[in-house]
Amino acid sequence: MKKYTIAVVGALGNVGTEILDILEKSELTVGNLVLMDIAQNTGKIVRWRETDCAVIEAKPEAFEGVDIAIMSAGAEASLELSPEAVKFGCVVIDNSTAFRMVPDHPLVIPEVNIDSLENHQGIIANPNCSTIQMLVALKPIHDNYRIKRVIVSTYQAVSGSGQAAVDELQKQTHAFANGEEMLAEVYPHQIAFNILPHIDLFLENGYSKEEMKMILETAKILDPQIKITATTVRVPVTTGHSESLNIETEKSFEIEEIKTLLAASPGIELEDDPENNVYPLALNAAGKDEVFVGRIRRDFSTDNALNMWCVSDNLRKGAALNTVQIAQELVKRDLVRVP
Repeated sequence: MKKYTIAVVGALGNVGTEILDILEKSELTVGNLVLMDIAQNTGKIVRWRETDCAVIEAKPEAFEGVDIAIMSAGAEASLELSPEAVKFGCVVIDNSTAFRMVPDHPLVIPEVNIDSLENHQGIIANPNCSTIQMLVALKPIHDNYRIKRVIVSTYQAVSGSGQAAVDELQKQTHAFANGEEMLAEVYPHQIAFNILPHIDLFLENGYSKEEMKMILETAKILDPQIKITATTVRVPVTTGHSESLNIETEKSFEIEEIKTLLAASPGIELEDDPENNVYPLALNAAGKDEVFVGRIRRDFSTDNALNMWCVSDNLRKGAALNTVQIAQELVKRDLVRVP
């Protein structure tokens, strides 16, 4: 069995750390692991599969001999390094926004549109974290009942903004407990004990970039005919994004059919017993790979509509796990090659 050289770019970041953890337990036959990060982190040691791996600087020539590179170092680094990596014959799976809406580059969720990998041109984009968990949950419903419209409100953890945001939440919580001033540096307002209807920049149409990502990515990945509107909100939770979904379908359904369908679908875990206080929680989803769904009930205000609560670990399925799953599919389908 062929062994592959895998590079993780941004290996010391929150998502990079999760990628390494998932790779260590994955079925990928990794012959050589290359860890890349910014120049300041060169030489740092990471323990992986009982081996000490030294971090090297992420630069074009570092990709020579690499089969698959998982990029998680931000859009600017991806735009600079990914085309150079492809020149060395390396297939890039990119976690940033850099290539998501580029027509030639597939935007992939394995449970949703894995066949789009077949014609990749060397770069595969990983969707936005909130889009991933939503579409994993929507895919089986759309396949069976044809979704017409979705209204989604998200409740997104601070880890989606990076380690500095996690640190800020902890510092503000500590300051509150000690009667001290709570400083806001990462976010425009205090995040501890607060909720911010503001993720990424606001656009001229009144939506935030995060909201438009969900709308545009749904069209590219699942179906451009689905009408969707989004409100994205930052909440004082460390890990785990939650979403309230209102879904309208073309075909009629029974709620029990929806529950049975979702329970049998890949990547989904049904937690739906509200009488016994069983429903998806961010606290329980943290560190797990599944997309958890529950609170499934009919929307009586219109025909063929339902409400659902959806939760997932934004660092795992929302980022790291999805990229590793893509890498596994590339190997399985013999697509570890560039045109």
